[in-house]
Parts: sequence; C-alpha cells; structure tokens
Amino acid sequence: MKSLTILGATGSIGRNTIDLVAREPDRWRIEALTGGRNIDRLAQDARRLGARIAVTCEPALHGALRDALAGSGIETAAGPAALVEAASRPVDLTLSAIVGAAGLPPGLAALERGGTLALANKETLVCAGPLVMASAAASGARILPVDSEHSAIFQALAGEDTATVERVVITASGGAFRDWPLDRLAAATVEQASTHPNWAMGQRITIDSASMFNKALELIEAQQFFGLDPALIEVLIHPQSLIHALVGFHDGALMAHVGPPDMRHAIGYALNWPQRRALPVERLDLARIGQLSFTAPDPARYPALALAREVMAAGGLAGAVFNAAKEAALDGFIAGQIGFTAMSVVVERVMARMTPEIGPDRAAMTLDAVLDADRLARIRAREIIETMD
Repeated sequence: MKSLTILGATGSIGRNTIDLVAREPDRWRIEALTGGRNIDRLAQDARRLGARIAVTCEPALHGALRDALAGSGIETAAGPAALVEAASRPVDLTLSAIVGAAGLPPGLAALERGGTLALANKETLVCAGPLVMASAAASGARILPVDSEHSAIFQALAGEDTATVERVVITASGGAFRDWPLDRLAAATVEQASTHPNWAMGQRITIDSASMFNKALELIEAQQFFGLDPALIEVLIHPQSLIHALVGFHDGALMAHVGPPDMRHAIGYALNWPQRRALPVERLDLARIGQLSFTAPDPARYPALALAREVMAAGGLAGAVFNAAKEAALDGFIAGQIGFTAMSVVVERVMARMTPEIGPDRAAMTLDAVLDADRLARIRAREIIETMD
C-alpha cells in the first residue's frame, strides 16, 4: 500500500485523481486532502477515502470543515500554513493540483522532505523553476509531470538521450474561440470563454485555454522541467486534442503521444509510475476518427504565446510576474472589469514595468523573492485594470 496526499482535491484534477484512487482502495492510504471553499466535497471525500487530515485553504471555513467531519476521527486544519504542514507530512507520493501560485509553497514543502511530487500545478515551475528543481535535487525528490502535454513529453523521452532532441511540439486545442473572427474576441463573454470544445476542466483553466495563457504557461513549464532551449519548443493548434505532444530527434523521427482528452491518463501514469496499469479511459477508434489536423497558432489571436517567449528570454523572476499578472487579469475579466482581449494587454504592461527589475542578475531566486514579485505584480495589474475603459 502506498501513501498519498492530494493537494487541491476538490478541483478537476483532484476529483479525477480521487476517481482513480477510489477504484483501488487497497492500494492507497490517504494521508491528507486539501481544498478550497467546497467544504462538503472535501469532507465527503475525506470520509470516503479515510484521510488522516483534511485542510481548507480558507481559515474562515475551518469551523464548517470541523463540523462536517465531526465524529470521523479525521484531523482538520485551515489556512496557508496548514497547507504547507500537510504537504510536509511523509508520504510516498504527493499530487499537487492547487490552482495558481498558491500551489508553490506546499509544493516546495513536499519536495524539501523528499519523496515524489506528481505536479499538476504548472505555476510552481513557471514562477520558480530553478528554485523548484534545485530543491528536488537537494532532497533527492522526484518530480513527475501531470499536465497532459508534459506527461506526453516525459513518456516520449523514456529511454531516450535528451541530447538527441531536436524539437518538442506541444499541442493546443485552440480553445473556445479558435474559429471566431478576430474582431469578435474583444466582446467575448465569461460564459462563452468558459466552454471548452474538448476538455472538461474548471472555469479558470478553461478561460486560460481560450486565451492561450494556459499554453503560454506550459511553454515555460516545459523549458524548466526538461531543461530545453526555448527555441526547440513549438506550439501547434490540434483541434482534435488527441496528440498531446511530439518529440523530434536529430535522426528525423517524431515520437507522438496519442490518447483521448481525459486527464485520468496523465494522472494515472504518474500514480502508477514506473509501471503502467489499466485505466478507465476511452480506447481510440482511429478509423472512426479518420484524420488529425494541425495549424500554426495565429500570433494576433494568441498574444500570450509571444509573452511567454519574453519570459523565457528574461529569466529570473519574470515567470512569477507573468503568472501573477495573468491571474489578476483573469480575475478582472471574470469580474467584468475588463474584456477578453484586455487580459493580454494587462500582462504585457505589467511585464514592461517590472521585468527590467527582476532579471537573473537583479534578484535571487528564493521563495520570499518569488512571493514578493507575485505580490507586486498583482498590485500593478490591478492598478492598470482600474485605468482601463
């Protein structure tokens, strides 16, 4: 039996993880489940899986969580410090699926104690890639990618010499607006942006898919995780979402990972690594599918991709600034303060103001420095949003 902690258990990745774990209860002992405001689901899953502790990130909801688990014998806690403590508990595997930069401190805590971190929180590497990888190396911890694209790259590289890699292609569905006329994008609504053509995901990541900010984060994540030259990483629009990534080698071969748009595959691969076990995902009927198509992304439709290239070129704390500005801009869009296309404008302006201050020669890569850059970028993004029509 393996011990497991799930950080972000109430989100879409967490729920898919619980679906897989609950199918094999004799294989898993659940140490900790953490979540946000969905106390009923967190408590229900903690009882069902027999977790030792349940943690909400919302201190004001601790009483509700404690009441929901009364008589169960399950420990409860709340707040950011409690998340870090839960992540620090010794387990065989920690799955980090907390959304946004909030996942960085508990993810680092899991790495610092060693063990294996299954990483679905892409912001951890975007904001602090060098710090995260150095922490893993120092403790002997292992990081397994859970993003479908990075899991696909990881699998395509199995047994290969990374020195022979010539290119890496990350695919993108193109999101909700891939076929919209450009002049309609500025008027796109939150409801329209929250509907994904292929994947069933949470609202924030679905909107990020429509704007391609999600893919921009994945570009940076791939650079940090695999140590790639940014020039080797490409993005292609692949509307079918069946090929998740391709790796090209210097003999001209392309290794593609093909599978259904179901996050349980990447999650299950990380849960079972280094073995492969049967998973309850669709088996593709290639004859029925018939064809797969690819196009280059339109820079005018997806300015987030060019901004990601700037982040990779700048280095230092630029990733923390980029992500924080993106999260603040997304908040502004969801709140109706700015339009859909204004999100990239906000991020671009914050980066222009801050990136010269936080390059690799200007700021040390520490957790405090990352969190400070994150805080300042959010403040500046909100200031910019307030001045926009």
